[in-house]
Amino acid sequence: MSKASQQNTAAETNGVSVIYTPAHTSGLQQVPQLVPVSPGGGGKATPPSKQGKKNSLVDRNSDEYRQRRERNNMAVKKSRLKSKQKAQDTLQRVNQLKEENERLEAKIKLLTKELSVLKDLFLEHAHNFTDSAQPLGTENSAAHSDASGQ
Repeated sequence: MSKASQQNTAAETNGVSVIYTPAHTSGLQQVPQLVPVSPGGGGKATPPSKQGKKNSLVDRNSDEYRQRRERNNMAVKKSRLKSKQKAQDTLQRVNQLKEENERLEAKIKLLTKELSVLKDLFLEHAHNFTDSAQPLGTENSAAHSDASGQ
């Protein structure tokens, strides 16, 4: 390789330096690196779609500029109001869901108590039923003894 092809080459476009580094012998293509021209860094590369607009600066006192600013200001206000309304709607929905959750939890407690009472009644009734009912073998022997004793 010659020394000229090994050195970095640079080009400046719209405040952005494009540095070309030599390709490796592996056959990979060169990839340009975008580096801000300003020494402080921090500059942004301007996309190609915006470069044309930047060159044609609009006079701040012109009617076109004022109309654009007014439309932009209205759009910003509308966007902020919409965002604020959405936040309020979300907060209202959260409060509604919290109230509904509290009601449902209270209902669960009430139904759990009711279930407990009904279980206790059922178990008491079942216990009384088994105590009052005698086994079949004891009833038959008592009936036979009454019949044979007569």
